[in-house]
Amino acid sequence: MTPDLLFHKTYTHSSSKEWVVFVHGAGGSSNIWFRQIKAFKKHFNVLLLDLRGHGESAPLKTKSLLPSRYTFKDVSQDILHVLDHLAISRAHFVGISLGTILIRNIEELAPERVKSMVLGGAVTQFNFRSAFLVKLGDMFKHVMPYMWLYRLFAFVLMPKKSQSLSRNMFIRDAKKLCQKEFKRWFKLAGDVNPLMKFYKESRTKTPLLYLMGEEDHMFIGPVRESAARHPSAQLQEIADSGHVCNVDQAVTFNQYSIDFIQSQISIDVEPQQEADIVLRR
Repeated sequence: MTPDLLFHKTYTHSSSKEWVVFVHGAGGSSNIWFRQIKAFKKHFNVLLLDLRGHGESAPLKTKSLLPSRYTFKDVSQDILHVLDHLAISRAHFVGISLGTILIRNIEELAPERVKSMVLGGAVTQFNFRSAFLVKLGDMFKHVMPYMWLYRLFAFVLMPKKSQSLSRNMFIRDAKKLCQKEFKRWFKLAGDVNPLMKFYKESRTKTPLLYLMGEEDHMFIGPVRESAARHPSAQLQEIADSGHVCNVDQAVTFNQYSIDFIQSQISIDVEPQQEADIVLRR
């Protein structure tokens, strides 16, 4: 049986054949990319989607996507089904927060589909504070309204006044989740460290750009270590920005991302041009 498709929206470019797929984080929606759309669609075809149970991919509209427990493989396959439906064979992926783990998982499941990865506010490991928060949430998720927990996480991740827009967007979108849906996604948090330990030991060859806010105190340390270990990875730290750096400093985020993706396109094009010259000879 063909699986239900996630809600998705495309912006097609008049001449470019390159696709950029945006993947949001847990509790959010494709609305988080509102400051990226205008800049990216000038250069590329753009695909936005809402993860299962989020945004317009709400439970009532996607019942067949809702088992009792989610896995990163299941949620990653949802995204690949959308690419298959749209006949997108390869794409560049841009993610934020938990969406960065899904992109890494897609790259592991189907590396031939991923041309490059831009991972904003990347989650590569839970440190003591973030692991403690997850443990605390796990203890109280059955007795405490999920929005209380989500607000707590949002304020811990994005505590500064300058991060209020990012924080409020995440809280607003999370209100669309139901309690059961929140629990399904929350259980995924327990799989983060084992999965990322695997990626730590398995070096990717896919071009990778980490974009991290300098004030992303929860996750920037492990990302620095990860970037130093992987030859194919680059790291750019964005000043005056927290975890959701694509909102806090959108212009800088867009410039770094677009420049990086275009550089990878030029690398792909050059060998083909050389092959064409040889054939003409």
